[in-house]
Amino acid sequence: MAILAAEEAHNPLIPPLGEIVVGLIAFAIVYFVFAKFVAPRFEQIYRARREAIEGGIERAEAMQAEAKAALEQYRSQLAEARNEAAQIRDQARAEGQQIIEELRAQAQQESARIVARGEEQLASARQQIVNELRGQIGTLAVDLAGRVVGESLADDVRRRGTVDRFLAELDDMAAESNR
Repeated sequence: MAILAAEEAHNPLIPPLGEIVVGLIAFAIVYFVFAKFVAPRFEQIYRARREAIEGGIERAEAMQAEAKAALEQYRSQLAEARNEAAQIRDQARAEGQQIIEELRAQAQQESARIVARGEEQLASARQQIVNELRGQIGTLAVDLAGRVVGESLADDVRRRGTVDRFLAELDDMAAESNR
């Protein structure tokens, strides 16, 4: 009981009144210094940091939007370039096909011209050979006819008439055999 009575007079859980007053004054001074100087400084630093972060986020969002716009522009330019390349490729194919057709037409014209020239030369050579043969056949026919007839067909007028008649008969015979 004596311990209880001694404890009741001085409770260790409740500090002495002088310590409470000194503690409250010290707390008030620390609170005043903290509220007057430290808290505004923390608030200022916090605000600056928040503004820097928000500004950084806004800048990042703006840069991201700008990058998206640049990417869309790049994609549209790429699509446009692909379309243009396809048009150029199609146009080149068409021009190539047209050139091939033109060259083919020129080759056919040249071939036709060469064939026509060859046919003309062949017809000319044939006509020349026919004329030479007629002359030789005529001479041979006149000589032969002169031997058969027994008279000389040296006269040009007679000879030509005889040769022409003979050749006409040969032409008629050739015409009838071709029918």
